[in-house]
Amino acid sequence: MNGRTPGWQRRGFNIAAMRTEAQRVLPRAIFDFVDGGAGDEVTLRRNEAAFDEVSLLPRPLGGAAKRDMSITLFGQKLSMPLMVAPTGLAGLLWPQGEAASARAAAAAGTAYCLSHGSVCTLEALAETGATPRWMQTYIYKDRELTREIAGRAEAAGYKALVVTIDTQIVGNRERDTRNGFTIPPRLSVGEVARMAFKLPWLMRMRSEIPKITFGNYKRPGEAEDLTALAERMLSLPDPAFTWRDIEWLRGIWPGALLLKGVLHPADGAEAVANGVDGMLVSNHGGRQLDGAAAALDALPAVAEAVDGRAAVLLDGGIRRGSHVIKALALGADCCLIGRPQFWGLAVGGEAGVAHVLEIFRREIDLAMGLSGLAKISDISRDILLRKN
Repeated sequence: MNGRTPGWQRRGFNIAAMRTEAQRVLPRAIFDFVDGGAGDEVTLRRNEAAFDEVSLLPRPLGGAAKRDMSITLFGQKLSMPLMVAPTGLAGLLWPQGEAASARAAAAAGTAYCLSHGSVCTLEALAETGATPRWMQTYIYKDRELTREIAGRAEAAGYKALVVTIDTQIVGNRERDTRNGFTIPPRLSVGEVARMAFKLPWLMRMRSEIPKITFGNYKRPGEAEDLTALAERMLSLPDPAFTWRDIEWLRGIWPGALLLKGVLHPADGAEAVANGVDGMLVSNHGGRQLDGAAAALDALPAVAEAVDGRAAVLLDGGIRRGSHVIKALALGADCCLIGRPQFWGLAVGGEAGVAHVLEIFRREIDLAMGLSGLAKISDISRDILLRKN
């Protein structure tokens, strides 16, 4: 490296530029797997566009010469109101991708949530020592598997369990269909020839691709064939699960319990009634029900229904530090990033994720300073102007 700044870091001056860099280095099928949504991708676009409908009303005389961006979430201090969302198969973008992202998050002073669909096991991620760390899972048809994963997460020191509720049936992700995307990628002669245009990725991953698997679903004595594991994994979430199952999980999980995929305010209120500690207002990044509401549009009503009785987090469409400020003003306690973290990982591994988090840190600080906000508790709805 001879001390020079990498080209991607010079060019990646904002999150949109990091997306461009990721598109440059990844094979099309893998970039589309990360970047794409369901159906016509209406909800995917809505997630980002919703922030354009909200304007900030700065009050420059707020005395914000110094800003404190830190928050406390479930008893743990975070350096800023932003953390890394659960994103499956990070190890397909960079060797040991989950560990790289977790280390970057910890170094930035924020939390990392591991996906159930990670390449590494939850125990291997814990061995990095990165903290705070959360674990995402499902209510499975086999309730004992749900109990097993919760128990493993507790034993490995995960502080929160995030239950995704909007992936009981897999969405229609047409980019993957168009590209014939498979995991691992098929490396026929023609496929290798096409990937040769993305040679750095291919050289990094050539020894990793045969090992790509869903680490949390391997059991002693069972086949480790990825296709079989993928089929098993996709058949496991239970479309018939109900609030009774959330109540049951609350009874066996001692840490913070959150639901991911809440959009309706009635579900926010019901979650509180069932002992849930927090919820992610999310539409799965537009990858499930196309036509669903933008996460930001759904946020205010959910926050009102919860009324401070549980943490409300926003997951979807965050691309700027000012977006974080807008989300907090509309009732969020913290925000999560999925795709931006993936884009950083794809171009620079741990350094790329660290760069993405630093972009957000810098932009949040700038937006607070220009708005006259000295600390997170200064953020409220009266700094917003919404279009009618």
